[in-house]
Amino acid sequence: MTHSPNPVLLIHGFLDRHTVFKPLTRYLSQQGWEIHALDLQPNDGRQALPVLASQIEAYVHQHFGATQRFDLVGFSMGGIVTRYYLQRLGGNRRVERYVSISAPNNGTLSAYGLPFPGIRQMRPDSELLQDLNRDVATALEPVKVTWLWTPFDLMILPAKSTKLPIGTGVQLPVPLHPWMLSDPRALKAIAKALQQ
Repeated sequence: MTHSPNPVLLIHGFLDRHTVFKPLTRYLSQQGWEIHALDLQPNDGRQALPVLASQIEAYVHQHFGATQRFDLVGFSMGGIVTRYYLQRLGGNRRVERYVSISAPNNGTLSAYGLPFPGIRQMRPDSELLQDLNRDVATALEPVKVTWLWTPFDLMILPAKSTKLPIGTGVQLPVPLHPWMLSDPRALKAIAKALQQ
């Protein structure tokens, strides 16, 4: 195996289920990674994102050994849920590599479309995002961070809101938000991030 033997945990976005990762799961599994994924409940923004992050914590406790390191991938809303897990629930002590894909790290204007608690938390300058962004560089310092984004994203508005002030940024010319999980260029970039 030419890469880390760490298992990889995939966290989906708004209205998605773990099945959204089928192309990525197939791609990584063929290269020797052990893949895990769970369905966040509910997935429609009606629940605050920290509550969803606690579901990651519970999954890790149930499926990984107490000292086992793992790698974490968060897509879209799942990118904020995973950051909360990393920055507020001690995940930064367990996760070796973190890949954030098209996440509204600095908020998205599309989050004004629904009044639900989890959606409001993805608005620009929300209390949750201000809190997470305040110490992102120090909280994620122990983790190898890669963030992927496309300038053509119509879910993350503006698209550059995905950018983080830490780690390695990868810009991909992928035309649609959901294709960041299936476009061959994105799959290759994710695998590369998990090899660093």
